Amino acid sequence: MAIAAIDTLLVQIPTRREHKWTGLTEPIGRYLLVRMTDDEGRVGWGEAPALKDWGGEYGRYFGESPSIVDLVIKQYLAPAVSGMPLANPAELHARMDRVIKGYPYAKSAIDFAYYDLSAKALGVPVTTLLGGLARTRVAVTHSIGLLAIDEAVRECAQVVSEGIRTIKIKVGQDPRRDVEMVRAIRETVGPLVDLCVDANEGYASPGEAITTIRQMEAYRLKYAEQPVMGIERLAEVSRAIDTPVMADESAWNAHDVIQIAEQRAAEIVSIYTTKPGGLYRAMEVAAVARAAGLLANVNGSVETGVGNRANIMLAAAAPAATLSCVVPLSIPAEALGNRIGGIYYRDDLLQEPMTMIDGAIQVPQLPGMGIAVDEAKIERYRVKE
Repeated sequence: MAIAAIDTLLVQIPTRREHKWTGLTEPIGRYLLVRMTDDEGRVGWGEAPALKDWGGEYGRYFGESPSIVDLVIKQYLAPAVSGMPLANPAELHARMDRVIKGYPYAKSAIDFAYYDLSAKALGVPVTTLLGGLARTRVAVTHSIGLLAIDEAVRECAQVVSEGIRTIKIKVGQDPRRDVEMVRAIRETVGPLVDLCVDANEGYASPGEAITTIRQMEAYRLKYAEQPVMGIERLAEVSRAIDTPVMADESAWNAHDVIQIAEQRAAEIVSIYTTKPGGLYRAMEVAAVARAAGLLANVNGSVETGVGNRANIMLAAAAPAATLSCVVPLSIPAEALGNRIGGIYYRDDLLQEPMTMIDGAIQVPQLPGMGIAVDEAKIERYRVKE
């Protein structure tokens, strides 16, 4: 059981509506897939939901684009790991790190495909390779992008009627608009739904963030995500408000979480499968967060179903990921109907829809990532130029 071939495919799937946040300048959904085949013909799939605008604070980590990921995989990563045995993720990452530093989204796509393929070869779910199930359902947080207030209110009312119990509101551009948005949504959804805000480092200063969030606190916030850039500035905000602060752009890998804990910069960290470079490193981030007493969820870059399968595996296996997760509900068009809770695309690349029960995704327990990839759909949405 060894890696025999690695191929890349660029796809673009249609979005349900525009989904934007502070700092984003390109559409979601144009991502690079990895198809990994072993010497017995089994196939594993990975995804790099790379966005050129997405990176760490002060350029500590930089954006990747699909074309950059494609180059890094073809020129460096695929030659480094081809021929190696399955079910040895430590060796996989050692080989990738030796051949090139950085590029976590490229490495995560290889990592996902490797875990998917290894688990299929062993006949077990990926969660087994990650240490076992910590939970059988993953609660979903629905993200409201930078929409007009009336549109956001209508969408929130519908997703709550569909069973969603946590809503994240993108803010960070206009403090007055942000406070009014939170007020309007709270009045619409009532007191039992959790509301979170995410500024994506958008507030100009800790002072602006503190003043704005204090006004929002009248409407009960679950947490305020990355209000400003910088761990030190995040700590300043965290000390001044009652609402827990979540680190996202400041928290890419396990070392970042150590710094956040040391400086008491946040009470919560957002763990990605992609920012640290794949499931193997993401479990390290989760372990450090748990040891430091930090709460966590799983967040992402609005993946297609291929990459979202890895989100669900991480959220199911990481004991630290106790909070509702900002992940899509991946459903092909044929099964979508009129629901919008957790839905960002009009179609998806999976053969079967993810199952939502009481606002949470049921964790699939078939071998590999648990839900088969639809290669016909990939061909339909493949970008060939």
